[in-house]
Amino acid sequence: MIDPRFYVPLGPLSLGDLVREGGGELADPKLADLPIMSCAPLDAAGPGQVAFCEKLKGDGPISTRASACWVRSDHAGRLPAGVAAIVARTPRGCFAKASAKLFALRTHPADAALIHAEAVIQPGVILSPAVVIGPGAVIGEGTRIGPGTVIGPGVEIGQNCQIGANVSISCAVIGHRVKIAAGSVIGEAGFGVAGTATGPVDVPQYGRVILHDDVSVGSLCAVDRGAFGDTVIGPATKIDNFTQIAHNVQIGRGVVIAAFGGISGSAVVGDFVQMGGRAGVADHLTIGAGARIGAGSGVRDDVPAGASWVGYPAKLRAHFVQEMVAVRRLAQGLRSGRKR
Repeated sequence: MIDPRFYVPLGPLSLGDLVREGGGELADPKLADLPIMSCAPLDAAGPGQVAFCEKLKGDGPISTRASACWVRSDHAGRLPAGVAAIVARTPRGCFAKASAKLFALRTHPADAALIHAEAVIQPGVILSPAVVIGPGAVIGEGTRIGPGTVIGPGVEIGQNCQIGANVSISCAVIGHRVKIAAGSVIGEAGFGVAGTATGPVDVPQYGRVILHDDVSVGSLCAVDRGAFGDTVIGPATKIDNFTQIAHNVQIGRGVVIAAFGGISGSAVVGDFVQMGGRAGVADHLTIGAGARIGAGSGVRDDVPAGASWVGYPAKLRAHFVQEMVAVRRLAQGLRSGRKR
């Protein structure tokens, strides 16, 4: 469900209007007046919502309860009865353009005070100069916020947090004793891009960021909000400077990520994982609990729990060492042959 603290609903809109906005062709024009309230992923959509389906595995039917769905022409017949088909060459791109008309990001009114009258500032909060706090935001007791920081509408920050200078926080729910260092950005849109006949378009991001208790985020980090669900960072996880956490990433408890780390969209990082500096994880992968990723490694496959992986592409440390020894011996043999 799209959180109304952060997003303003603009619907209902007629299905015909959405199709004109997004593109494609409604298979049954008689359904053009069907009211659409919202948008959702294919597997979560229900009545009054619109979704899209661009890729399918197998030959079975499409599973969705949406009122309407953008699909390719060869998939239209696989929609359940009662789901209006919108046929398009680029279903995701059409969905992106149309869904942007169903919700808008809540904003801080330009003519409002820096600390909005509807913000809730609990006792003991310390606000530095030039702090901006949007309507409906809640700042917990004992929290300190550095100069020039912007807290967006609806954001919740728990007790005894330390928010540094020039931090930006939006679409986020933050626990107690969380530390966010200077210059970091929490809750901006994730990098969702879809192709259309006229070029790439941004896919609206309607999710949130959840930072649990005792999380630390270093300077100049970015934690993107989810596309529809949440980007979640578990309790007591520690993130070093210059780290990127993409949309819908799920990070467990007690994870340590050294500087310049990068975790791509929808990856899952288990409890107590350790990642060295400049390590990167590709999208939709799972790093098992207690695994260790060496500095500079590029992870392109799931990592089992408790394993130590290094290298690019990353692999089990023992295998990496064996390969390096073999390469070294080969190089030594070649050098010896030249000397003869």
